[in-house]
Amino acid sequence: MNRKIVNPTKLPPLNSTYSQAIVANGFVFVAGQIGLDPATGKLVSNDIAEQTRQALENTITVLRAAGSCIEKVVSVSLYLTQFDELNRVNAVYGQCFRKNGPAKFACGVAQLYGRAKVEVQVVALV
Repeated sequence: MNRKIVNPTKLPPLNSTYSQAIVANGFVFVAGQIGLDPATGKLVSNDIAEQTRQALENTITVLRAAGSCIEKVVSVSLYLTQFDELNRVNAVYGQCFRKNGPAKFACGVAQLYGRAKVEVQVVALV
């Protein structure tokens, strides 16, 4: 199996326990992204819509570094600490994924890293 690790330098440094993405067998598996501002390494705000927008931008950065793009995403997983905010998350999500979007999973969780309110994880074609 051919496996390539992707860690774009445009995003905040990560700890040694994971990679931003792995490219394998024609797919790119992107690690969960939260709304961290790449310039500061901190959440962009406390607003779930703004965090979603930044998490998607971070996802796009990783996809590009892996040789893919948002149009090639086949699966999305959304994790929300406030599931009743799914409509606000979907409003931002719908700006990236318009018609014939990828398969999507969403669930509520008790807590996310750094007190984020949303985390986005995707699988895409290369």
